[in-house]
Amino acid sequence: MAHPQLSSLKREETIQELQQQTFDLLVIGGGITGAGIALDAVARGMTVALIEKHDFASGTSSRSTKLIHGGLRYLKQFEIALVREVGRERDIIWRNAPHVVHPENMLLPIIKEGSLGKGSTSVGLYVYDVLAGVKRSERRVMLSKEQTMKQEPLLRDEVVVGGGLYKEYRTDDARLVIEVLKTAVAKGAVALNYLQANSFVYDNKKAVGAHVVDTISGKTFAIKADKIVNAAGPWVDELRQSDNSLKGKRLHLTKGVHIVVPYSRLPLKQAIYFDVAGGRMIFAIPRDKVTYIGTTDTNYKGAIDKPETNKADVEYLLKAINFIVPGQNLVMADVTSSWAGLRPLIHEDGKDPSELSRKDEIFHSPSGVISIAGGKLTGFRKMAERTVDIVADQLTKEKQKTYQPCTTHMIKLSGGQFANPTEVAQLVVKVQEQTGLAPIEARILVEKYGSNTPTILANAETKEGDWANKLLLAELDYAIAEELVYTPADFLVRRTGRLYFDRESIEAIYPTIIDYLFTKLKYSEEQHAKFEAAFMHEYRQVVLFE
Repeated sequence: MAHPQLSSLKREETIQELQQQTFDLLVIGGGITGAGIALDAVARGMTVALIEKHDFASGTSSRSTKLIHGGLRYLKQFEIALVREVGRERDIIWRNAPHVVHPENMLLPIIKEGSLGKGSTSVGLYVYDVLAGVKRSERRVMLSKEQTMKQEPLLRDEVVVGGGLYKEYRTDDARLVIEVLKTAVAKGAVALNYLQANSFVYDNKKAVGAHVVDTISGKTFAIKADKIVNAAGPWVDELRQSDNSLKGKRLHLTKGVHIVVPYSRLPLKQAIYFDVAGGRMIFAIPRDKVTYIGTTDTNYKGAIDKPETNKADVEYLLKAINFIVPGQNLVMADVTSSWAGLRPLIHEDGKDPSELSRKDEIFHSPSGVISIAGGKLTGFRKMAERTVDIVADQLTKEKQKTYQPCTTHMIKLSGGQFANPTEVAQLVVKVQEQTGLAPIEARILVEKYGSNTPTILANAETKEGDWANKLLLAELDYAIAEELVYTPADFLVRRTGRLYFDRESIEAIYPTIIDYLFTKLKYSEEQHAKFEAAFMHEYRQVVLFE
C-alpha cells in the first residue's frame, strides 16, 4: 500500500515498502527529469519507485534560470522542433500548475552592434510566437527606441536602438519538482530522498535492481525492478560507468551561475534579456524583493556535488549588467546570494559550451538500463513521455503487460487545483484578508503551495505567536509531513527558496527551524551537528566568491 504523502515521519515504512516488491520501474534521480518519468509511468499503471541520493531537485533542478521558456535562443541554432515543442509545453505546465508558473513581460533591447538587429529580432520573435503557439494577446510587440526606453528607463540610452516585448514564464524549479513528485506519489509511486544507488543488481547480465544506501541511517538494502531508468542529471555518466556502459556519446558538463541583488539596487520594471560580448545573452529578472542576473556558460571539470560561484563568474555578470544598465553601478558587495548549476549536455567535439545542443538523448545499455540526459526544464514532460514509451514497449514485449498512453498533459499537479489561473490571484487576496500579511508575503506563500495553502493556514491557526511565526511552524509541519524535508537546507533552499531570494531573513528564524526539525525528526546529536554544518556552509558559500 503506497503512502499518500511524502512524509519524513514515515521514512522507515517507506524503506520497508521499497524492499517488499519488484517494481515495474525504478527511477534513479529526483530532479525534474526523474520526477516527470515517475509521474508519467505511474499514471499509465506501472508500479514505480524513485530514489534520489541527496534531496529532490538538489542538483540542476534547483539551479536553473527558473524560467519555463520557449527557447528563443534555440532559433539562433535553427533547432526549430525544439522551439516548437518547448513552446507548446509551456502552456501545458502553466495550465496544470498555475501557482508555480507565471507569464511575465520580457524586454529584449536591441543594441548597436549587438547580435540581433531590428529585422532579425522582429522575425525571430514572430517565428517564436508562431512555433510556440503563443496566444494572440501575448504575441510580441516591437518597440521604437523611445518606446523601449520608456518601457525600461534604466537601459543605456546611447546603445539602445529599439526593442521587442514578449512573454516568458517565470517558475520556481525546485517547487515544480516537488509538486510533480507529490502528484506521482498520490497516484501510487514510492519516492524517497537520501537514498544512494551504489551499484546495480544483476541477473544473467541484466540489471534487475539497485544496491542502495540510506545516507541518513547508513543502512544498505536492494530495490528490485524489471526496468531501471538512470535520470541522474550530471551524475548520469557515473552510473553508466558503474554499469560498464559508458561508451559512445557522453556528458559535457557546463556551469551556469546566477547572482542575486536587492530589487532596490536593480529596480527593473520587467525582466530583460540582453546581448553581451561574444554573442551570448543574459537575463536580469525581478522576483519579489530581489533581481537575479544570469547566466554564465563555462566548461566544468570540478566536483559534481558542489559547483560553486567564483569571483570571475560574478565579475562577468556584473560587467554585463553594468554595461546595459549603467546608472546602478553594481559591485560585488551588492550581491546577496547566488547559485551555480551544472547543465548535463551531450558532448560534441569542437563546440563551445553555448553552441552545445540542449536536446535530450536516451542511451541504452546492454544490461537494459535506460539513461536519459540533456534536455531542458521546460521539456521535462515530453522527455518523460519518450522515456516511458520505451519502458512500456519493453514491458509489453517481455512481460505481456499493457499500459495506456501518456496522459500527463491532462494531469493537474499538486497545488494546481484551480479552474483557471485567475483563481491564484483570488487566493492571494483571501490569504491577505485571513492573515493580515503584506501583499508580497501572501503572494509568495500562494506561489509556493497553491491550492494546498489553506491546509497550511488551518494548521497555522493552531500555533502560538504572531502570523509570521505561526506560518513558519505550519510550513515546517507541512514540509515534514508532505514534502520529505529532513534537513534545514531541504527547507530553506529547495522547498522555500529563502537562501536565494530572502537570505537576510534566515538569521532570525534559523534557530527555530533547526530546533523544530531536531525535535520532530528525532535527530541524533551527530545528525544535528552534521546538518547544521552543511547548511551553514551553503549559507556562507552563496556570498563567498574566491
